[in-house]
Amino acid sequence: MAYALLAQLPAEYGLYTSFVGFILYWAFATSKDITIGTVAVMSTIVGNIIIKVQKNHPGQFTGPEIASALSVIAGAVLLFIGLIRAGPIVELIPLVAITSFMTGAALSIGVGQVPTLMGIPNVNNRGPTYRVIIDTLKGLPHTQLDAAMGLSALFLLYAIRIFCSWMTKKQPSKKKLWFFLSTLRMAFVILLYILISWLANRNIKALKGAKPNLKKAKFKILGRVPRGFQHAGAPRMDTDLLSAIAPDIPVTIIVLILEHIAISKSFGRINNYVINPSQELVAVGFTNLLGPFLGAYPATGSFSRTAIKSKAGVRTPLAGIFTAIIVLLALYALTAVFFYIPSASLAAIIIHAVGDLITPPNVVFQFWETSPLEVVIFFAGVLVTVFTNIENGIYVTVATSFALLLFRQLFTKGALLGKVNIYRATQDSIARKTDGAYAPGSESTAREAYIPIGHKDGSNPQIGIESPYPGVLIYRFTEGFTYLNQQSYMDELVHFAQTIARPTTLDRYARIGDRPWNDPGPRRGKQLNTDDNRPILRAIILDFSAVNNVDVTSVQGLIDVRAQLDRYATPETVEWHFASINSRWTKRALTTAGFGYLDRERFAARAHWNPVYSYAPLDEPAPKLGDAEAQDEIHAVGQKNFPAGKVTSVHGQNRPFFHIDVPAAVESAIAGINAKLAHVSTGSSEDHVGAAEYQTKHE
Repeated sequence: MAYALLAQLPAEYGLYTSFVGFILYWAFATSKDITIGTVAVMSTIVGNIIIKVQKNHPGQFTGPEIASALSVIAGAVLLFIGLIRAGPIVELIPLVAITSFMTGAALSIGVGQVPTLMGIPNVNNRGPTYRVIIDTLKGLPHTQLDAAMGLSALFLLYAIRIFCSWMTKKQPSKKKLWFFLSTLRMAFVILLYILISWLANRNIKALKGAKPNLKKAKFKILGRVPRGFQHAGAPRMDTDLLSAIAPDIPVTIIVLILEHIAISKSFGRINNYVINPSQELVAVGFTNLLGPFLGAYPATGSFSRTAIKSKAGVRTPLAGIFTAIIVLLALYALTAVFFYIPSASLAAIIIHAVGDLITPPNVVFQFWETSPLEVVIFFAGVLVTVFTNIENGIYVTVATSFALLLFRQLFTKGALLGKVNIYRATQDSIARKTDGAYAPGSESTAREAYIPIGHKDGSNPQIGIESPYPGVLIYRFTEGFTYLNQQSYMDELVHFAQTIARPTTLDRYARIGDRPWNDPGPRRGKQLNTDDNRPILRAIILDFSAVNNVDVTSVQGLIDVRAQLDRYATPETVEWHFASINSRWTKRALTTAGFGYLDRERFAARAHWNPVYSYAPLDEPAPKLGDAEAQDEIHAVGQKNFPAGKVTSVHGQNRPFFHIDVPAAVESAIAGINAKLAHVSTGSSEDHVGAAEYQTKHE
């Protein structure tokens, strides 16, 4: 009921909304704990929308009509998203954006309830948060008796919670008991203040009078709450109303999704089950689509009520039906009692509830240690909410999160890899930690590894990293390889290639007029370096372990760079090797662009080229050997580099430039270079491919 007042609706609409959420959600749910109903943030946004629409269209629409239409449209959209199984789109909004708008909304809601808590009149609690604070401070001299009912209730709520938390630590065996006593504090406080209010205002005769005079009350009270479903019926849906609420539908949908999915995932992790986001959107959409026919307004998952259900040990979503029965009894049997609820006490309950939505400083500090840029987004969202409104805060956090995602994709940097020799040993086998010397007789294994040359991965900067082979470049894509970041990747790849290798032709143009207008050439007066001892570029190895998909733009970028580096190394032809390709579609795209196989046009003089393939044992049962002599024979064979038994190639032999990992690619590239150098050193000058058969794209 308190949240319904936040939504600028009569209190009974909060009961309608809670009942509908309980009675409908269980049929579609994948979370046993989640509870759909009125929540503070959504109620505040609905209230803001009602005020704005009524201001722009005075006298045309009532608050319930606006709220019902908003619920129907938002519910229909969510239901559609869920039915087409597009639930994973909720992952587009990061955790920092959620915590930011929740914190800003909690501050806005809490500050907006202070005038009601203190009984300060003539304060617009729907304005910007900073303005509400200023107006509240100015109105402090006009504080009324409501402050006694509000401040004491707020103090009592926190006192009970602190005491129960303290007793939970003192009596761990009764942890659940003290938890439920703590959750009952709101019910206890509201019943206590109903009793106090009845004792102070019983002369109003609200139960018998047709229209009680609330002005006689000592302090502001809730007033009459009608019994049953007095506002059930088809919601009003016409073009004028829909056009009026259309600008606010996106923020409504975002809040419904964020709160519900965040809460359901959180309790799924706590209770060891997994939710289906698409199915949850179906449940929320169906609830909001049908809810207005009983008088409900937009509803989503409630954290506090979900926590109570979780601690109660519910096993299935069917538990919501029993909660719905309690709400139904309240609608028909307790409405007379609700008349005396002090408004200041309701404000205290709202402030107490939204206080838990504020992100504590230690969590913000963890954000800072993890990702400082996202902390900037967090504070930007909070400040925009405080100085404007909740809706703008949501848009800012979501938009800046998308901008940060695009920024990281657009300006992605790869890594130039070098070779290091890695030795693995146990801690006990190292004699002296100062110089890392091995103890006599200690066992260790050695292998080659490839790490970034600049030690950007956090590796020890004292480690010496060397090139795998003169003229061989190993480049790792650190993110996906798409049209967003291909230009950044390709520019960096060309820069690395031209840094480690020298051009093979000093004067590439017969006449100065043949040079492209955008090629600056050497500086005036600068002598050409004829003593450059860098190697020529022979092979490029691309580590695709972080790439799942490629597109037309990214593949075209590779084609352009291949042509550019071929001109840089002419008359040599640069080999392109690819390691750790994760998708067959990526291989297909690269093959279509001329990568992965021996192209006759580019490698016309490679008659003596000998590719290196990766093989692995076939997936078949091991042979059962009966005599020791046969076993010794197999073991003897197995001790060699090649395994015993049948083997097969890991990748197709018609794609010799696709390798299982970087070491395999390096070995293949070095073998090809050595074969070519050996062929050149023998004085052979074959210009065409001889009788040897070579696998091409078509073969």
